[in-house]
Amino acid sequence: MKTSAILGTGSALPAKVVSNDDLAKIVDTNDEWIRERTGIVNRRISVDETVTTMSIEAATKALEDAKLSAKDLDLIIVATITPDGAMPNAACKVQAAIGATNAMCYDINAACSGFMYGLQTAHAFISAGLLKHVLVVGAETLSKILDWNDRSTCVLFGDGAGAAVLGPSENGILAIEGGADGVKGVALMLGNRPLVNPYTKHEAVQPYVEMDGQAVFKFAVRTIPHILNSLSEKTNIPLEDLDLILLHQANKRIIEAAARRLKLSEDMFPMNLDKYGNTSAASIAILLDEVNKSGKLKNGDKIALAGFGGGLTWAGLMLEWKKD
Repeated sequence: MKTSAILGTGSALPAKVVSNDDLAKIVDTNDEWIRERTGIVNRRISVDETVTTMSIEAATKALEDAKLSAKDLDLIIVATITPDGAMPNAACKVQAAIGATNAMCYDINAACSGFMYGLQTAHAFISAGLLKHVLVVGAETLSKILDWNDRSTCVLFGDGAGAAVLGPSENGILAIEGGADGVKGVALMLGNRPLVNPYTKHEAVQPYVEMDGQAVFKFAVRTIPHILNSLSEKTNIPLEDLDLILLHQANKRIIEAAARRLKLSEDMFPMNLDKYGNTSAASIAILLDEVNKSGKLKNGDKIALAGFGGGLTWAGLMLEWKKD
């Protein structure tokens, strides 16, 4: 039976780099405190960039990597909680910019799990034979919804976008896993208050990130093993036989704790959160593109991807890498 495979990847990041030392100038924190608790050193903050512009750049690169034309796309999905506007949606804006005139378009809001939900949706359409090529983008400008006076949240997040093009294949996605727990969604949510972005100087009453850090940490450390063990059972592939495991880049301690629980080497878990922080729906997409472009993946490699975040939501998939 045919499945779907990732044919190409791309990513886009804001030009402005904000270090921990830079943050220490505007909020009561320091580099050592942030590094020890999160593993984050720098993050990218959008000034001129938007969800739309970064999504377009990432999408264009993914299509180039897949050696496809925008007109080959049947569907565009953009996963984001920070769209530039409610209507038209981000996917339609990408469609207009790249000329994907044959594509359906819609957005997904599943916070940090959004890109994974998008990949699963694309896989369902393709493996069912309903669509052939799908573009999935994860993009965020989280800096626009942060309380820059709250050191417990503003140090964690960054902006960026990543994309993947999927198409039919004999080898590719082997299994998916996902779920949600809306009852516990208050652990990570958006409030509403006047905020000033120190990097754009924009002031407005808008949503802002509220998080119970301890609750989210416990949720993530429990959920990652659940996702990966479920994928292992569905495929009969032991986790230790995987080549790489790509997790949502939220916190270095979460990834290390998950690796210990699973009794797996931390070398299996590539990380880039030191450079970009938590980019929510974009994080796995950006990491996947980095791993792909670095040459660390070869055809036949077996990898797992897993995301977790607001909602509370979680999703993962296991695949055999076959891009060319």
